[in-house]
Amino acid sequence: MPENKTKVEIYTDGACSGNPGKGGYGAILVYIDKNGQKHEKEFSKGYINTTNNQMELLAAIVALEGLKKPCEVILTSDSKYLTDAINQKWLDSWIRNGWRTASKSPVKNVELWKRLIDAMKPHNIKFIWVKGHNGHPYNERCDQLAVEAAKADNLTELIV
Repeated sequence: MPENKTKVEIYTDGACSGNPGKGGYGAILVYIDKNGQKHEKEFSKGYINTTNNQMELLAAIVALEGLKKPCEVILTSDSKYLTDAINQKWLDSWIRNGWRTASKSPVKNVELWKRLIDAMKPHNIKFIWVKGHNGHPYNERCDQLAVEAAKADNLTELIV
């Protein structure tokens, strides 16, 4: 009999310095417990000297790494790069090509991509892209988390 996995929705966002504000990354996890109660956990992490794509990847990685058991996950992001890498099978191609793109250029952020792959392993994940902030209101809140993250380092333990 297949394992009954907890269903979790994750909304992520990341911003490097100046894109917008000082930058940071954050995520919101939404899940229903065994008693049918809805819960939300939020976290944000402050500024690090890196790129916007790395911030987006980090938000997804840390949210997935925080799940303590295998889950059915829907991960919503405004990063087309992140979602296309999964949905358009770019990641599979990069691995096949020795972490090189179709044009034979080296893939950036290889260690983060490997960390994402490891974080994804125990879960069934669907990645959804929302354009800018015309999507789900949780994505707006993730954006606020990412911007406010620079003011504090309040990464909390994520347990589902």
